[in-house]
Amino acid sequence: MAVRYPEGVEEGLTEELVCSLEQPDESPDLTDGERAALRFADLFATDHLRIDDVVHDDLRRYYTEDQLVEIGLICAISVGIGRLAATWHVVDHVPDALQAPGQVAPWNIDAALASAAAPTG
Repeated sequence: MAVRYPEGVEEGLTEELVCSLEQPDESPDLTDGERAALRFADLFATDHLRIDDVVHDDLRRYYTEDQLVEIGLICAISVGIGRLAATWHVVDHVPDALQAPGQVAPWNIDAALASAAAPTG
């Protein structure tokens, strides 16, 4: 959510939609299934031990078992690659203002990008 590339963005993916992911329960642009998947993904990344039968049963309302496996694998790969990249501090292609850990979130990316583009000196 914190690092995106404005040019070449997938059609339909807007800044507003990305920012709505911070509070998916309040987003009018998401389906109930998408909200359930986002709850799972958030727990997977931040508090995986809270994923219990209730979380899985909620997902089963919208997804098949095969799709649940796919969602789980995508989360595992994404979290793992993100954490590995963080240990390598892979930020060469990212503007300086976006490199500071904990400084960028989707709701302040415009300010960070403006700061990165501002002339120095």
